[in-house]
Amino acid sequence: MPSSLDPESRIAETGAPLSRHGLIKFLVPSLIGVLLFLVPFQVGGTINIGMGLMADGLKALLDGYLPAIAVVILCLSFLLTLMVKLAKPTWSRQGMLNELFDVDTIWVVMRGLGAAFALMTFFQMGPEFVTASFTGGVMLNDLAPVLLTFFFFAAILLPFLVEFGFMEFIGSLVRTPFRKIFGLPGRSAIDATASWMGSGTVGVLITSQQYEQGFYNCREASAIATNFSIVSIAFALLVTSFIGINHLFVPFYLTVVVAGLVAAVIVPRLPPLSRKPNTYYEPVGCRIQEENTSDQNLFRYSLGMAVARAENAPGPRQLARHSLFNVIDIFFGLLPLVIAIGTVALIVAEFTPLFTWLSYPMVPVLEWMGLPEARAAAPATLVGFADMFLPAVLASGIESELTRFVIACLSLTQLVYMSEIGALLLKSKIPIKLWELAVIFLLRTAITLPIIVIMAHWLVG
Repeated sequence: MPSSLDPESRIAETGAPLSRHGLIKFLVPSLIGVLLFLVPFQVGGTINIGMGLMADGLKALLDGYLPAIAVVILCLSFLLTLMVKLAKPTWSRQGMLNELFDVDTIWVVMRGLGAAFALMTFFQMGPEFVTASFTGGVMLNDLAPVLLTFFFFAAILLPFLVEFGFMEFIGSLVRTPFRKIFGLPGRSAIDATASWMGSGTVGVLITSQQYEQGFYNCREASAIATNFSIVSIAFALLVTSFIGINHLFVPFYLTVVVAGLVAAVIVPRLPPLSRKPNTYYEPVGCRIQEENTSDQNLFRYSLGMAVARAENAPGPRQLARHSLFNVIDIFFGLLPLVIAIGTVALIVAEFTPLFTWLSYPMVPVLEWMGLPEARAAAPATLVGFADMFLPAVLASGIESELTRFVIACLSLTQLVYMSEIGALLLKSKIPIKLWELAVIFLLRTAITLPIIVIMAHWLVG
């Protein structure tokens, strides 16, 4: 009955007139969000998005200072967390600060490790396996500056994309094909597009926030985050340039898209994702309503959903407060975890033979698939679980263009890498475990590798 529906569903179901104020409140912020997150620009020979350009500008402005800023943030995160756990000051006993600093012991340890690794790397003190340019140096000097600037603007500007009806509009429009093909809500198309145009981490950030607001259930959020958080076109260009196949970018990205879409259809239908419950984040419950059960045409219904959400969007003060907390949560909660897990993963990959041992079974598989230099390529098929750029590093010395093409494509379709996406997922409220991430990584590898090899033989020869 209409009287039992929430305001968004009621307006959409009854076909109530759309006010001019509501339309403007939907269109203006949503257009800003689309321009910032989903529209690519070509600047200086590279492809980027508006938010990425702002992040690059801030990074250039603070060039040289960002690693030191990261060290300060990491140390503050650990010290404040330790203070809250030991002394429990009055200011930390409830609210957002309690949620941020009164964490489980494992996260206290992770924040301590992140601070320790950053300090050792910054001052070049301690064991070489931590301070080396290709372990701690990568995390502190290369990744941390990008995360600080990228997430600063992402957290502040994301409400333009998700709070004023655009997710409802697109979700209702494409609900049927997304449900039939991927078994996911239509609004997940926004996550995928934001990842392709901007960054996989932005896609995960959107997914995490949508889960916490009750728009995705546990199964949907887990599937979207691990199958649609594709690295950006800009990073794809970086990989092809680094590995020496930039002249093959069009067939390369075509291969990545085809293999990625096939994996996105299959992987969510297999354990562990298929066994995730269809339950919603408990403090919020289910808020999604995309199905058109009225007699209106699809566009009018979708527009009604969007305008209704815009009419009920949080006010400027509430949005500013929420965005500020998101920035603080990312800086003090996520950054230490990324530095800790990423550094450990890179140490294991660079200073131990673990990935070489694990890749032994891949040698005959690659040889059977007709890839030259299979023994040299085998470790690169699995090392991406530690960091997305490591496969390109390992494959850069391989002479065969065909093999380098396959490894580059595979590194982009595996998606689950612990130095960034994996750490972000473990920090989020999406209930997904480390072993599940490892299984999903292996499933994506097993599914996409044959597709990539077939297309590589066809497109590259």
